[in-house]
Amino acid sequence: MSAVSPTPPRAIRIVERCQTLFEDLDFNAVKQWKAAAPGRKALGYMPIYVPREIVHAAGMLSVGVLGGGDALEVIQGDAYYQSYICRIPRSTIELGLTGRLDCLDGMLFPSICDVIRNLSGMWQILFKDKYVRYFDVPQNYQDSVGGNYYVHELEVLRDGLAKLRGAPITDDEINTSIAVYNDNRAAVRELYAYRADKPWQAPTSEVYLLLRAGMVLPVEEHTALVREYIAEVDKLPRPKRDNARVVINGSFCEQPLLGRSKSIEMSGCYVVDDDFMLVTRWLLDDVPTGGNPLEELSKAFLHRSASPAAKYDERREDKGQFLLKQVKSSAAEGVVFAAPSFCDPALLERPMLQDVLAKHGIPYTAFKYAENTGQMAPIREQAGTFADSIKLWSAA
Repeated sequence: MSAVSPTPPRAIRIVERCQTLFEDLDFNAVKQWKAAAPGRKALGYMPIYVPREIVHAAGMLSVGVLGGGDALEVIQGDAYYQSYICRIPRSTIELGLTGRLDCLDGMLFPSICDVIRNLSGMWQILFKDKYVRYFDVPQNYQDSVGGNYYVHELEVLRDGLAKLRGAPITDDEINTSIAVYNDNRAAVRELYAYRADKPWQAPTSEVYLLLRAGMVLPVEEHTALVREYIAEVDKLPRPKRDNARVVINGSFCEQPLLGRSKSIEMSGCYVVDDDFMLVTRWLLDDVPTGGNPLEELSKAFLHRSASPAAKYDERREDKGQFLLKQVKSSAAEGVVFAAPSFCDPALLERPMLQDVLAKHGIPYTAFKYAENTGQMAPIREQAGTFADSIKLWSAA
């Protein structure tokens, strides 16, 4: 009689489910959601700044399209971009041309960089039967200037999605959706606070999978899943080590391989904060629900949003302040700059951020990667050397 394998702890099963969603480049979860009720629509979007609240208010599922990772062979996509362009637009085109995104009724391309702006134009040409929208954000943060511009962008999006669903989208519907996403933002903040407090209990490789699951699951389901993970993972007997506490910077758009996060953690680092702009992490706190929802979403972006490299800094002295706050609030001991090859925003900003860190005596190391990077040993060795140096100098 064969022995029955014990059931894994609930936290491990949650992570396994999230990894299945992460690895599914055919978006079967989206297909199942659409098949559950006639007339449902799903809208894809690329990172970073996309008002998912309006998509939700339209009754649609917002689906994060984040390239193909290392599991997708890019063949057709290479014909559309030069070799010195980052990989995520090429793998995204590959997903579209191979039919993997046929379950989506449209795509939103936010203002990240010139490459993604160009990709939105290509998408309009390649997929003429789909709703396609380039969603711009302001570079002036005055309510009367950039705020009015952003509200206009939100109005255009709302009207476009209303036409797609066949009915107007009301302010009450948007405010209701804002409340739903406020709850999700709160759950994700709880997850990040838990990881910063106990990084040995909630490794970044697991936190990342939880966030990626939120890019394809209905937001209500994702909120419950995050909170369940926090409660369940706290029950696991995981050892605490004398690792260096670090912040990861540069991975806001093209996604890191899961192996990269594991390699950094295996090297002797605890990741206690990052700039993964997944789910709705770009808005730092709750959006009020009592007034004009588009104006409130605009104010949240202008005044209370994260500052990855894709966001314009109005003043030179503001550069690096968001990263400094991350380091201090998470009690980090150093920063690991991990940017994709040929990512203009991240690589152009990196020297300025390093200068700010140097002035404040915060150590850092830097390397590049691509979403299909195969070799993790050099990353592990470099991160390990960095962790050792932090511990050596802190003990001196």
